[in-house]
Amino acid sequence: MGMNLVDTIQQLRRERRAVILAHTYQPAEVQDIADFVGDSYGLSKQASLVDADRIIFCGVLFMAETAAVLNPGRRVVMPDATAGCPMADMITADQLRAFKAAHPGAPVVCYVNSTAEVKAESTICCTSSNAVEIVNSLGDVPEILFVPDKFLGRFVERKLNRKLVLWDGFCPTHAILRPEMVQKARREHPNAQVMVHPECSPEVQDQADHVISTGQMLALVKRSECREFIVGTEEGILHALRRAAPQTVFHHLTPFLRCPNMKKTTLAKVAHALETDETRITVPPAVADGARRAILAMLAHGGG
Repeated sequence: MGMNLVDTIQQLRRERRAVILAHTYQPAEVQDIADFVGDSYGLSKQASLVDADRIIFCGVLFMAETAAVLNPGRRVVMPDATAGCPMADMITADQLRAFKAAHPGAPVVCYVNSTAEVKAESTICCTSSNAVEIVNSLGDVPEILFVPDKFLGRFVERKLNRKLVLWDGFCPTHAILRPEMVQKARREHPNAQVMVHPECSPEVQDQADHVISTGQMLALVKRSECREFIVGTEEGILHALRRAAPQTVFHHLTPFLRCPNMKKTTLAKVAHALETDETRITVPPAVADGARRAILAMLAHGGG
């Protein structure tokens, strides 16, 4: 069954001139058939460079929207369009407009884990790998609004030693992690280094050796002398880490760190998406123009 589906996908991908992009939190078998696997920065970048008629986006809705915004001429298709992001849903464009009205003139840095409408209301986007650099690039302004992730915002505040005005959003999956989980894992694996995602709480970040994005985790394990890591982010990354550094041992911080939305994609749904173009993700032109401006401002900085 599995092999059959993979063959079908390979054949359809050629016929339909499709490229398959998958996030590192996707199921292992989906990562294995993708042309490119990456974090949201890598996928944003890749989506702006793609040469294909259609992009099959295996991730969550805000990522597919970003690909659609960066590829106005191409079809962006999502195998399961119900895969949303609770953090992205914690702020609406109306809420952001009210937030801006309460802080006139303050630039808005918007984490890519947000809807296209929210991006369109923002000054510049950032990802977990370049948030510090992006906020720093705004210079010495009296106030900077940071939406929607307060934990990534606090990470930036500490790195730059400056206050931001934070929206009260967070990732429910990363919020499961507690500092005592890290302490317990360290006792069990004393030789391991701990790497966690900046979407974790500051208390968890304090316990880690590395607070880095998933793309930075993959880069770290390829070059590190250390051969054992404790990993504090969504469990899909373990597959990508083991592929990147086969000699290294990885321990997941807790077996329960699964994003239900990221796990909605299946090979059968990918094959169906290739065959039928369902579900096509589109962004209204006026919203897309605003969102594109904020995303391109981020990409101009580089810094995965």
